[in-house]
Amino acid sequence: MGLRTTALFCLLAAPAAADPIRIATWDPGLTRNGPGLLLRDIGREDPQVLAAAQVIAAARPDVILLTGIDWDHDGRALESFSGTLRKAGLDLSHSFTSRPNSGMATGLDLNGDGRLGTADDAQGWGQFTGQNAMAVLSRLPLGAVTDHTGALWRDLPGTLMPPDTAPELAAIQRLSSTAHWDVPVETPDGTLHLLAWAATPPVFDGPEDRNGRRNHDEAAFWLGHLPDAPFVLIGNFNLDLIDGEGRPEALHALLGMAQDPEPRGAWQPPQAGANSRHKGDPALDTADFDDDGPGNLRVDYILPARALTVTAGGVIWPSPDDPLAPAVQAASDHRLVWVDLELQPSNAAMADQARSRSSAVTQ
Repeated sequence: MGLRTTALFCLLAAPAAADPIRIATWDPGLTRNGPGLLLRDIGREDPQVLAAAQVIAAARPDVILLTGIDWDHDGRALESFSGTLRKAGLDLSHSFTSRPNSGMATGLDLNGDGRLGTADDAQGWGQFTGQNAMAVLSRLPLGAVTDHTGALWRDLPGTLMPPDTAPELAAIQRLSSTAHWDVPVETPDGTLHLLAWAATPPVFDGPEDRNGRRNHDEAAFWLGHLPDAPFVLIGNFNLDLIDGEGRPEALHALLGMAQDPEPRGAWQPPQAGANSRHKGDPALDTADFDDDGPGNLRVDYILPARALTVTAGGVIWPSPDDPLAPAVQAASDHRLVWVDLELQPSNAAMADQARSRSSAVTQ
């Protein structure tokens, strides 16, 4: 059998792909100003909680990373919100969460203001342990999660940690402002790794640009931790590649190994204030920030590995007359991002791989 015939046979013999998997990420605003308050509000069917559930149910993801939900030790808030989603018509029975760095006390004066125990002195900004954490909800089973949240910032190769950081601070300062997870999702076509994080905003600091440096390094972490398996980089990167502040070099480097499907919203608000000065496409924005401040930005991303096939994608940003618009507005200043993926490479990608192998054999 000739090499070309063999390559064609491999294509024809490849198993048919299952239905695309819908991956989503969103900061639903499920964070409160004290421990236990989110669980209380879920139990009370708070309108903001119900609005968040309505938006997620409308998106109908197979798996979603939530980047703004309070963590508690027993996972009661996440379990309760999962029940709210079931009432809204979406059953995501598999879940994962773990203690984040946000709100984790250090006992040190990290921001140098002469006071201890403030939100700025936690491993990641937070008024209490677990504030504004992350969680994964899925209709598909989840494998054993690799949790990198404890990695120290100083240990990142090429770290941009400010060089004048005091040794006692560098010895305990973690890289993740929230968390870094590798979450395996067991799909009918194999395992898909969610490489998830929620970064610190690259603002609210001084000329030392500590937050900008940390935001960069939170993305740079994955340059050394990409699996040899299907993956998506996913979460609230808190960085717009075109507008706003920040250091985009690490994210550009990641885009050398992942694709950007550029999910788009169906509607964009009038481009007033800061938005009128932006250079990026407003249809790609994922956050409705103050027009007198940074303006609307693209900060939430789903970046699949290049070998994966993207069949659809979008940002849930409906027009004001859309029935879903009130829930979107009530829930959060972020917008839900979704992408449909086929894990099996496309026929074109498989053919390219077959030709590459054939060429290597004949040379």
